[in-house]
Amino acid sequence: MRLSIYNTLKRKKEIFEPLNPPHVGMYVCGPTVYGDAHLGHARSALTFDLVFRYLKFLGYKVRYVRNITDVGHLENDADEGEDKIAKKARLEQLEPMEIVKYFTDRYHANMDALNIQHPSIEPTASGHIIEQIEMVKTIFDKGYAYEAEGSVYFDVDKYSQDYDYGKLSGRKVEELLENTRELAGQEEKKNSFDFALWKKADERHIMQWKSPWSKGFPGWHMECSAMSKKYLGETFDIHGGGMDLLFPHHESEIAQSNAAQGKDAVRYWMHNNMITVNGQKMGKSLNNFITLNEFFSGKHEALQQAYSPMTIRFFLLQAHYRSTLDFSNEALQAAEKGMNKLFAAYDLIEKLPDTKSSSVDIAKYRDLCLKAMSDDFNSPVLIAHLFDLVKVINQVNDKKETLSKDDIVTLKQIFDDFLITILGIKSEKSTDNTQVVDYLMQTILDIRQNAKTNKDWATADKIRNDLNKLNIQVKDTKDGASWSFR
Repeated sequence: MRLSIYNTLKRKKEIFEPLNPPHVGMYVCGPTVYGDAHLGHARSALTFDLVFRYLKFLGYKVRYVRNITDVGHLENDADEGEDKIAKKARLEQLEPMEIVKYFTDRYHANMDALNIQHPSIEPTASGHIIEQIEMVKTIFDKGYAYEAEGSVYFDVDKYSQDYDYGKLSGRKVEELLENTRELAGQEEKKNSFDFALWKKADERHIMQWKSPWSKGFPGWHMECSAMSKKYLGETFDIHGGGMDLLFPHHESEIAQSNAAQGKDAVRYWMHNNMITVNGQKMGKSLNNFITLNEFFSGKHEALQQAYSPMTIRFFLLQAHYRSTLDFSNEALQAAEKGMNKLFAAYDLIEKLPDTKSSSVDIAKYRDLCLKAMSDDFNSPVLIAHLFDLVKVINQVNDKKETLSKDDIVTLKQIFDDFLITILGIKSEKSTDNTQVVDYLMQTILDIRQNAKTNKDWATADKIRNDLNKLNIQVKDTKDGASWSFR
């Protein structure tokens, strides 16, 4: 099911068939907060920020829910291994919620730097345990789940007798039977592809809650089904996330919702594609990711320079969200030049000479920009139209073309609407003070870390003590150091 709204742009009631037009409900899978955000996280957040911005621009009232996964996401996404946040907490000798708070704050700071608008609601999995238990009860009572040694598993085979499991991803139960390998510790399942709705916690597991089946924690897939229902109702318009979530996460969500309420919860599914490095997916599992903080500071061996948040944003928007996007310094540098070219032209608009008549049809460019965005949020085509307008601006400035005063006003409005409001690109002439502080502090911490590496303890201690005098607390971790105001 692909979302393309151009052909129905003028028939707003038929675009998403919302329950109460013109309201749109959108749920997006947010981060699992056990490490710093990387470029893949940025692409997912930016994709749905673009959707959020454009729907609001069209006049929709959008309830945008983006969750925070802070419990239940196991290491290999196959109901096996240690909870990712619990593992990080154990390694750092911290409480899990300390890990959650620390990395959630850093994620929010990164998103703010990228000019990602805040969602309407940002629920956490740990804050909705009751709702998840209730949904598991409903699925269990309807016969689509079974208990095994205190854990509750979704019965995919039983479900497939009544519903089409795999309709989103194209997977077939028969193929899963043939291709799914047995994993250690999963003997309690009827079939290896059954997934956990509730997991019994062993005595070492830090995060656990009481349930009718055991003291444990919800399966990863359950949080989104329960929280989307709570905030958007049994049926809502758009559900999205990265392409890697299509299976098993989103397929499992569909199954859970059908089993619980007898109908699909989601009208339209949207998935952004991957960021690649030399053709391989960028991600933590392959250890080839570059964090956003490293992009902003330039402190990574794969980076030739630091790249500003707006350069990163513009780089990501130059590719359609459904296509893969390969990282390279050359591509980022070209994005930086292209963005600067757009803003140079934008700054020139108000200085253009006006005449009584225009030799260029400016109004058609607004229509072209709308058509691009309304055709599955096609940001690269929109950007191409803006570059066409750059040529017009330069030609008018060189007196090779003419524009009336009204058309110059229209021209500026097109840039304001599409470059600033919808694409969310901000001029970087004046840098936000908060961003300056973040950059400076990261540089100071890097200098201190180098001193520690070289066993120059005197310099490292002096930096920490001097910062302490400014009411800035430095906290050393196994991954480096963090800072906060006292």
